[in-house]
Amino acid sequence: MADGLPVERLREYLRELKPEARNLLIKELERGVLRGEATPGAELVLQELRRLAREAGRPSSRGGSLSRLFFQPIEPFLVDDVATHRHPGRVARVALEPIWEWICRDLLPGEAKAVNEDVARAISGDDNERAADLARAFQDRVALRAQEAFDAAGSDEKALRRLAGQIATPRGMDDVTTIVKVLQSQDAFDYFAAQLPEHIASLCDETLDRTRSLLDAVPSNDEATFLSGLLIVMSRLAAPWQLVHIATRNGGHSASQLAEGRYGVIVSIVLAEIERMIGELKAELRSGRGLAVGALLKSIHDAIHGLRSEVELSAESPWGRQLASLRTGISDLLKDEIESMPGRVRRLLRPREIQDIAPESMVDRVDATDCEALVAFVDTSRPYAEELAIAEMTQRAWAELSEYLQAIVEPLSQALGSAGDSDCNFRQSQFDVALRLSAIVFGQDQADKVAGGLVQEAARKVSNG
Repeated sequence: MADGLPVERLREYLRELKPEARNLLIKELERGVLRGEATPGAELVLQELRRLAREAGRPSSRGGSLSRLFFQPIEPFLVDDVATHRHPGRVARVALEPIWEWICRDLLPGEAKAVNEDVARAISGDDNERAADLARAFQDRVALRAQEAFDAAGSDEKALRRLAGQIATPRGMDDVTTIVKVLQSQDAFDYFAAQLPEHIASLCDETLDRTRSLLDAVPSNDEATFLSGLLIVMSRLAAPWQLVHIATRNGGHSASQLAEGRYGVIVSIVLAEIERMIGELKAELRSGRGLAVGALLKSIHDAIHGLRSEVELSAESPWGRQLASLRTGISDLLKDEIESMPGRVRRLLRPREIQDIAPESMVDRVDATDCEALVAFVDTSRPYAEELAIAEMTQRAWAELSEYLQAIVEPLSQALGSAGDSDCNFRQSQFDVALRLSAIVFGQDQADKVAGGLVQEAARKVSNG
């Protein structure tokens, strides 16, 4: 779906969709991801939809035409994460706005204003080629001026602190250095990217050999270009963790062997991406939206499983310790969600005495929806429980829920059968929720069978007087 579509255009398209269309798109894409269907760009689209949802309600301060053109070459090196989290060779997207402000305010203030006006006039006159030329010339000026500013600061700690303070991002100096490198080398990077498929569903066989050859051709003393090449490859991958295939292509699966060579940085790149996805999962769970968390869980699981399968990460190695810490973090993150699930179902479905039920009331719809979503989330987690270090708690919670549903459906049916006018609605809504949860836990066929059996039993009792 997103194959070959620049991320900014994709973002604009998704932003313009109505909420109903976004929700439908999320559901369909997540179903496809969980079924293992290789829809090009599905995970990227889901990530963008989650990001747009997090941004909803925040004031938008998007830059003008010049800033969009200026940052276009940086796109493969951007990451949607907090600015404090280090990703080798990548820049947090949230850092672009303060960096642009620094360029326009401190680095090239007069020139930035003039070029921005020229670009706006070119675009309004449908002269996109001139707009691109103006932006490219401005990129060259910024790269040159930024390098001069860094050289002038040299090793002067006071000057470096002042420069970092002007940029005003947690990793400002590193971010600007990365951006300058990309701007200075964008022709070479464009050529490198042109040698790759637009979308790589699976990095293997001829595609893997071709990619490895391109990277091997980068001079051994140019690590910055080599790292950028890896990130360009990763931007084309359906599953970013598959970048590790490049590192292990010619043998050398142990962490110690990889750490000694230039391809070892791939492990750090993948670990940083796993950490980013865990942060995104945490944000979704805290928000209560739960947008495509099943697909996100699958992506995290696949990345951890792929890394552990491809690389021999001993528990004593720095990478092994980092991965163990990430798995512990996932377990801690999901612990409350998973372990609270049986209790929330019991509170929702517990039989009530008639005096405890308000006349003509029903089960709270929001509570019921949240509870069903939580059960579905735990169900989605089960295939990934081993890699995510949540196997024991998931198995225990699921067994507890299964036993409770098997025991509670019939009492709820009996209570519904004897209900009067004042409590009928509430008992019917409880019974309906129990059947929907049973469909998740036991399957729709089994839930229908249980419901049909209870209806037949009720009809038999009525016919017998």
